[in-house]
Amino acid sequence: MSFNISRRSFLQTASAAFAFSALGAYGVDLVQRPRRVGLIGAGWYGKSDLFRLIQVAPVDVVAVCDPDRNMLSAAATLIGQRQKSGKVPPTYTDYRKLLKEHQPEIVLIGSPDHWHALQMNAAVAAGADVYVQKPISADVIEGEAMVAAARKHQRVVQVGTQRKSTPHLIDVKKQVIEAGLLGNIGHVEMCCYFHMRANGNPPVTPVPDFFDYDLWTGPAPLRPYDGLPHKRWWRTFMEYGNGILGDMCVHMFDTTRWMLNLGWPKRISSTGGILMDKTGKSNISDTQTATFEYDQFNCVWQHRSWGAPNDPDYPWALFIYGDKGTLKASTMRADFIPLDKAAKPLHFDCFFEREKYPEDLTEKDIELNAAPATRRHMLDFLAAIENRGRPVADIEAGHISTASCILANVALKLGRGLVYDPRQRVVMGDAEATQLLRRPYRAPWQHPEA
Repeated sequence: MSFNISRRSFLQTASAAFAFSALGAYGVDLVQRPRRVGLIGAGWYGKSDLFRLIQVAPVDVVAVCDPDRNMLSAAATLIGQRQKSGKVPPTYTDYRKLLKEHQPEIVLIGSPDHWHALQMNAAVAAGADVYVQKPISADVIEGEAMVAAARKHQRVVQVGTQRKSTPHLIDVKKQVIEAGLLGNIGHVEMCCYFHMRANGNPPVTPVPDFFDYDLWTGPAPLRPYDGLPHKRWWRTFMEYGNGILGDMCVHMFDTTRWMLNLGWPKRISSTGGILMDKTGKSNISDTQTATFEYDQFNCVWQHRSWGAPNDPDYPWALFIYGDKGTLKASTMRADFIPLDKAAKPLHFDCFFEREKYPEDLTEKDIELNAAPATRRHMLDFLAAIENRGRPVADIEAGHISTASCILANVALKLGRGLVYDPRQRVVMGDAEATQLLRRPYRAPWQHPEA
């Protein structure tokens, strides 16, 4: 069976240890022995995901991998401080060697987007269950291959779209969407107005000896080295990901699909480009609108990495419009605004756990609002491993959300709408677009389809 942690009263009162053991009350008997865990990608979010797992389950981090040896060493030291055993895990620069020598039961993948497909496929082939960050892939066919690999090897794969495990959004889904308070839904808007597009013209410099830039680049094009790509710089290039759509739209679109039970869009189109900041190296759009069409309504995304948000309380959010009211929802809050003035508005606040997990307050770069959701996402992942079911953010759902965003970028590039057929793996009536479903890989790396 599939396990969905959705009882807020339970979530808010259980300690980490109790939460882990109490899952047995839901028909899942969780193994209490430490699980052998490997981390691939020891940067910001890779460590964050691992630390949330350590907080809710007994684990033995058997190895850590990253092509930046300085980052790797620092991460291993932190892990030794955080895990119960105090053991500092061995380190690797090549994930293939980690998988071969340690055969972890669980692998967390926090590497840049262009690596997700090869690393997830290798991990499930090695017998591991996987938690992979979003977006799951850098091209559509990679995502198809990832779903196929997870199913072939019968492994649980949870995607880091943790909005599905966010307490106040779970409440919104139940109390507003499922309760029918919106009435007939006719339109959805999603947005991100964060000034998050890195830009600039750093000079080309020698690669430092602690960083294996060729390995970090892997199957992507080898750009001239102009500084460490970590955290924000790599996200500004389409060579490694899919821009702000791949980074931020995937969260809100995935949440919308989950709340409204939507599958593949029937048609995807997009407009925009680099309209404001053309001075630097960044090649991702600073302004973009994408439309995901369904029979009942359209879901429309907009981002601007400049200017002010339309609603200052909801700069990264989704808005669902029904004939009985409007729902505004973000990672920080949600509001239901009824059309009937006599009806009661509903407000939902983000749930924090500062008192329960005081170590959160000293963790560098932690997203405090996301930590409770990620802990619940990890518990859901562990429960799915125990019952060999599908987690709440299963790889197939992650693929649909990711591929839809990628297709929007393809539509922007070609200047026309696209209809994707996931059974045939083609864009209907468009051979040029179909060719763009698969990116060329840099030798000697081979695309997973091959």
